[in-house]
Amino acid sequence: MSGLAALAVAQLVSNGVCKPSVDRPRPPKEWIEHDEVGDRPDSSSFRSGPTAAAVAFTPAIAPTSPLAGVLCAVPATLLAVERVQSGAHYPTDVTAGAVTGLGTAWLTLYVPQLLRHCL
Repeated sequence: MSGLAALAVAQLVSNGVCKPSVDRPRPPKEWIEHDEVGDRPDSSSFRSGPTAAAVAFTPAIAPTSPLAGVLCAVPATLLAVERVQSGAHYPTDVTAGAVTGLGTAWLTLYVPQLLRHCL
């Protein structure tokens, strides 16, 4: 449950708050040397929502299943690299998405504990 909650919050922050707030164009098509460059989304490039979601899910599940957390780290990393390689994002977009993911994972894991402790 914490993995899905972190994923959902990361998507909400990235796609619902950040993308509408920062209108950053995608990397120029001339930078991309393959035909898939036409398949990029039309939305703002800043932040990578897929990276935020993948990175949020991974540390959120790690406390309850360390093996699953380690196994999810590999595809999360590959997804982040693919977002840059495909021309969908700049490296800074992916980095910001990863930071968003880590932050939402932390919030998902520790805010409920803090609330229980304070109440």
